[in-house]
Amino acid sequence: MLRAARGGLAAVRAVGAAGAHAGHRRAALRQDLAAVLSGRVRRGSDLRARLRRRLVLEQYRLGARFLPHLPDRLVDGGTRLLAGTLALRRGEQRLIVQRNLRRIGTVGEESSKGELQRAVRETFVAYGRYYVDCARLAAAGPAEVEAGFTFENYQHISDARRAGPGTILVLPHVGSWEWAGVWLAQRPGMKVTAVVEPIDHPELFEWMGRFRRRIGMEIVPAGPEALGALTRALHEVHVVCLRAERDIDGGGVEVEFFGERTTLPGGPAVLARRTGSPIVGVVVSSRNGKCHAVCMPPMVVSRAGRLRDVVGETTQALAHRLEEMIRTAPTQWHLMQPNWPSDRAALAAFRDGSE
Repeated sequence: MLRAARGGLAAVRAVGAAGAHAGHRRAALRQDLAAVLSGRVRRGSDLRARLRRRLVLEQYRLGARFLPHLPDRLVDGGTRLLAGTLALRRGEQRLIVQRNLRRIGTVGEESSKGELQRAVRETFVAYGRYYVDCARLAAAGPAEVEAGFTFENYQHISDARRAGPGTILVLPHVGSWEWAGVWLAQRPGMKVTAVVEPIDHPELFEWMGRFRRRIGMEIVPAGPEALGALTRALHEVHVVCLRAERDIDGGGVEVEFFGERTTLPGGPAVLARRTGSPIVGVVVSSRNGKCHAVCMPPMVVSRAGRLRDVVGETTQALAHRLEEMIRTAPTQWHLMQPNWPSDRAALAAFRDGSE
């Protein structure tokens, strides 16, 4: 009884400490906000930048706390309203989405302005739904994860795991990929490692990392150390999840992707060559109120021949596989950064007012 009482007291103290920490955080936020609103702080100051970062972080925290408990109809309506506003206000992202939709063939040059606007709006809605799904995952138990997810052609992952040692999953920026990662992590004997892209917000990056670890995934930040960490994970028979249609650091492999030359990450091909792990394409989209994943047949990468040639051929094959996956849900492809050389030229023209 004494042990139970001590345990209960420790729990109360932990909750109290967490509440006190949140209270201090909110007090500091109010103090910074008051200073900015008073006009005493110049534009471009460190305090203003810090306040913006804090406000963004608090939005994520509040979303993760309250969104899972709100009615679906209310959340969907709010997501659509906010997405419509963002589609109007974020001109550069809107331009990239328009170019993506035309590139895929979702809308053509002959499409009406209304058709294009509707497709752009749906893409922004899908982007908003991604964050809603992340918030719901934070509060979801195993039964809720199972009920909110469907998987098509899962046998391709089973086949790849038998071929081993580990399995490389390549996913485009479509739908809510974290749901697939959590669902896989709940399979008996399955260990999931995911690479996450760096963002210009260290506190938010750390918060999202804790969230992903809490829902069952091991996290590796993208960067110079990632290749070694992922190689070890594959040798330990992990399933490694990679987002593979955006070359963040510019050092990727040149391929043709949706009809234009660009670069894509060579990491999946290098890992497959180094470890002998098969590559499985997976696309996750929203379907009938659930997250629905479709698996592509495994790709086995040759361990013979010159590394440069094998990586180039494999990355080009992956580019075609990514095209196939993205076309299954084109308005749910929420890649909103320039991904081709012509995108950068179009953005420059847009900023100059000539686009």
